[in-house]
Amino acid sequence: MVTVCMVFISLTSAYVVRKGLPTFDDSSNSYVHDWGEVRLPWLLLGINTALLLVSSVTMELARRQVARQAALAPVQGIPGVSLGDERSFPWLGLTVLLGFGFLAGQWMAWGALHDGGFYLNTNPSSSFAFLLTITHAVHLAGGLIALLWAGSASLLRRPIEVRRIAVDVTAWYWHFMLALWVYIFALLGLVR
Repeated sequence: MVTVCMVFISLTSAYVVRKGLPTFDDSSNSYVHDWGEVRLPWLLLGINTALLLVSSVTMELARRQVARQAALAPVQGIPGVSLGDERSFPWLGLTVLLGFGFLAGQWMAWGALHDGGFYLNTNPSSSFAFLLTITHAVHLAGGLIALLWAGSASLLRRPIEVRRIAVDVTAWYWHFMLALWVYIFALLGLVR
């Protein structure tokens, strides 16, 4: 997570510095500001933010569920002790679905930018908007791979401690992805 923070701190620094720098225009033989305004699909990005926020809540519920199972595991082995029929909700699976929903929403947001005439190379502002959101999406896809791995540990009935550690580590990363997205969302909204 420290490495990811450093990547996004570097991108933020480049974003802020590049926004203020002029570019030399050969045709007019002068410096011009080529930072254009990108009309971001704010509604779609807001929906994506809500999806990621809800997925962070479901991830936390999955983490708490597996922690409770790990805490109760020693008691279940005692003869004559019954904890009842504890049903578990597939919070991890729901988190995966919401994560894929976020990525699909990002794909739609990039399509909306294309429909508005903004591409990766339209101007420096659009380049940074794409770069920041695509870099986040790649890291979130890595989080989805970790979620699938943690889910497979549950499906394959790995020992409870293995499942707890996998879900715990993945939850920390997933919550970090939410915080990072909120940061990117604010950066694109505030530094125009």
